[in-house]
Amino acid sequence: MGKERRSLAVMMSRRANVFYLEHVRVFQKDGRLMYLTETGQPVEKIVNIPDKNTAFVLLGKGTSITDAAVRKLAESNIMLGFCGSGGSPLFGAIDVTFLVPQDEYRPTEYMQAWARLWFDETARLALAKEFLRQRIAWAAQHWPTLGVEVSPKILEEFEAAILLAGTAERLLSAEAHYAKAVYGYLAKLYGVDFSRQEGKRSKETPADRVNSNLDHGNYIAYGYSACALHVLGISYSFPVLHGKTRRGALVFDLADLVKDWLVMPAAFTHGAQNKPGNDFRAVVIKRAQDNSVLDLLITFIKTVIEKACLSNELDCMASAKVHAAKTP
Repeated sequence: MGKERRSLAVMMSRRANVFYLEHVRVFQKDGRLMYLTETGQPVEKIVNIPDKNTAFVLLGKGTSITDAAVRKLAESNIMLGFCGSGGSPLFGAIDVTFLVPQDEYRPTEYMQAWARLWFDETARLALAKEFLRQRIAWAAQHWPTLGVEVSPKILEEFEAAILLAGTAERLLSAEAHYAKAVYGYLAKLYGVDFSRQEGKRSKETPADRVNSNLDHGNYIAYGYSACALHVLGISYSFPVLHGKTRRGALVFDLADLVKDWLVMPAAFTHGAQNKPGNDFRAVVIKRAQDNSVLDLLITFIKTVIEKACLSNELDCMASAKVHAAKTP
């Protein structure tokens, strides 16, 4: 008998594939994950899903999945979400944003260190400021490559407001003012009479299409954020800004770091030009792959924990490891 050939999973931070599927049946056969299109056409297609190189899967309108396929997803450490047509809103949510693979061997030290910082109000505010500073840095880095020339004054005012803010509420207010300014710039740049309306299901006007694209693109960003936190074993319920009433708010906090350049410019471009939603999602996913978004987010979280521990004179990581070693 020949030796069984087993594919090795790609490290999560390097996984290239993200799937949004509509009108398909996902199943497992002969150890392979695949989907069958169910469009009603005379000839349907069966397509393999490279599960060892996939980060997350969104199942949209008209989809089904077998228990064996879900088991295969879990074995390959793939996040799974059920959503509406086009990629939003997200319906399936055991852990608020995605169904998390049930594995027992994720690291514990990052969650333990995060908790030590999170329960210190001063340290938590410092974490929130680090998040927003990184948001500014990545926006400034990526916008010029996309032909977006937001006035430096918008970023400078946001950075100044972050520095002066003494509470999370003040930071949220500064963030809202910043987002409004960026939306205003993009609306003017692409000639769209725009106001942000989340969850609006219409696509009649350019503004409607932009809003729809933003909703769909944000859920892709949430997928990358959820994957990053899952890899590090950090609970979604320990946010630094959002989440007074939402269990998964750390996912939203982290996704906000990349949405300005990963989602927003493409949402306006495709909405103004009335391009199909599939084209928009393809652009967002390719941009995420080209810029290694998953790796960026994982590295950022690890770095910000270490930096916060040092600044608070808390050897969080070492303490967490000692605690884990003593736990039976």
